[in-house]
Amino acid sequence: MKNKLLALGIGGTILAILCCFTPLLPVVLTAIGLTGLLGVLYNDAVLLPVLAGFLILTGYALWRQKKQK
Repeated sequence: MKNKLLALGIGGTILAILCCFTPLLPVVLTAIGLTGLLGVLYNDAVLLPVLAGFLILTGYALWRQKKQK
C-alpha cells in the first residue's frame, strides 16, 4: 500500500508539473478531440491546487514510510 501511495504521488506530481509548465495539456486535449475543455482545465486555478495536492500526497507517503521503519 505504501509503495502504491508513493508511486501515485510521484506520478501525479510529475504529470501536474508537465501540464503546468509545458504545453502538454493543450496538445493532448487537441489530439483526443477535447479542445473545448482547455478553458476549464488549462487554468492555474485548477492545475496549481492539483500540483499542491500531489506534493502533499507524496510528502505524506514519504513520512509514513519513514515512520514505519
